[in-house]
Amino acid sequence: MEKFTRLDGVAAPLMRANVDTDAIIPSREMKQVSKTGLSGGLFANWRYADVATRQEDPGFVLNRPSYRGASILVAGSNFGCGSSREHAVWALHEYGVRCVIAPSFGAIFQGNCVRNGILPVALPEDQVQALAALVEAAPGVRLSIDLEAQTITAPGAAAISFGIADGDREMLLEGLDMIGVTLKRQAQIDVFETGYRQARPWRRLDLSGADAAKLERALPL
Repeated sequence: MEKFTRLDGVAAPLMRANVDTDAIIPSREMKQVSKTGLSGGLFANWRYADVATRQEDPGFVLNRPSYRGASILVAGSNFGCGSSREHAVWALHEYGVRCVIAPSFGAIFQGNCVRNGILPVALPEDQVQALAALVEAAPGVRLSIDLEAQTITAPGAAAISFGIADGDREMLLEGLDMIGVTLKRQAQIDVFETGYRQARPWRRLDLSGADAAKLERALPL
């Protein structure tokens, strides 16, 4: 997984509450299980005036020249609610979105973001509204997000601090998925496995023939 340490990018306002995963990528756009080839379906019902021909709606925020290719979304509350489809996060990532700032997130969507290299930042409503107002007033403005310092900085504004779970921060900073995080504890796992086998030698027996007789003598019924 790609590491997330610091991001400096254009922020786009998408201040709609309860944007569900079907709005992020409609089910008809999910024709494969691969993480690639999905960005064209991102926000398809809003992004295109004609979905069939992919004719863009010029009024949709990501189609405006100043916000096109934005890597940061400033969004409304409960972003990513609805179904658990991971395709929504894959589509955002392939498009280039690496951070979503909102008052709250769908729980599964939030976890999927972390596991796919996207930073979900939950801030109080008033701070999100202030950021949205800033990026609407100055289209194309860039925000700087520092995960190590856990701050968001906008031009001419004081840095905003944000919180994140330690485990989520570790995964993003080091570019690790859940398996990678587990394998960081390989030494402890090896110690446990060795002790477990020593304490339960019968777990390694081939329960046939002589080994079966040994087990019967050791564990009489």
